[in-house]
Amino acid sequence: MKLTIIGPWGGFPKVNEASAGYLLEHDGFHLLIDCGSAILSKLQQFIKPANLDACIISHYHPDHNADIGVLQHALLIDMYVTGEKKTLPIYGHNLDQTSFEELTYKDQTIGIAYNPEQLLQIGPFSIKFLRTKHSVPCFAFRIEADGKSLVFTADSAYQDAFIEFAKGTDLLLSECNFYGNMDASNAGHMNSYDVAKLAKAAEVKKLILTHLPHFGNLQQLIYEVGEYYKGPVQLAELGDIWTI
Repeated sequence: MKLTIIGPWGGFPKVNEASAGYLLEHDGFHLLIDCGSAILSKLQQFIKPANLDACIISHYHPDHNADIGVLQHALLIDMYVTGEKKTLPIYGHNLDQTSFEELTYKDQTIGIAYNPEQLLQIGPFSIKFLRTKHSVPCFAFRIEADGKSLVFTADSAYQDAFIEFAKGTDLLLSECNFYGNMDASNAGHMNSYDVAKLAKAAEVKKLILTHLPHFGNLQQLIYEVGEYYKGPVQLAELGDIWTI
């Protein structure tokens, strides 16, 4: 599996960057994980929108789904230009029916509801779900292919259930929206110590911090995580590519 960071920011995109969005590729299949603000602009540095094979959405906050509409328009315009018809499946939960219905647009995209209680197969990827602790219904993903695994926490306050869910994963892509001396739980997010506790207990092989804060010295997050978790840890940055 190859993971490309498209958007690492929480809440809103930093200047000339994007909020949550990640491109996962394997065996020629291209899966977009979340599609937040400015993702479409940055995604085109790596792939044409029409070449996506699927998209999956963790929840319906704008920093994770704001660019669904412009993605749909990009696919519509591509159809007019090339004459090729293709319908992109966008997977999301249906606990917010209004937002779920917006995943379907003409013949360009079709919303498909995932059942968090069941294993989902999208192309070469097997996906398990864990409901997170957030202000709206939100789901973490454990994505596996050819014996390798990626866990994406999406947005969440810390919960012990993450430990078993992420156990032994090759790569933990974890939100880290607050510094260690801050209470992140009331905001439905994790601080650096929460993430370190999770990564250590789950014995993850590599940790990438994402959904980053717009304040403070981000290198402090690395330092604070390293107080507890001794494995490799890095900040997510636009254009970073990781082989899992």
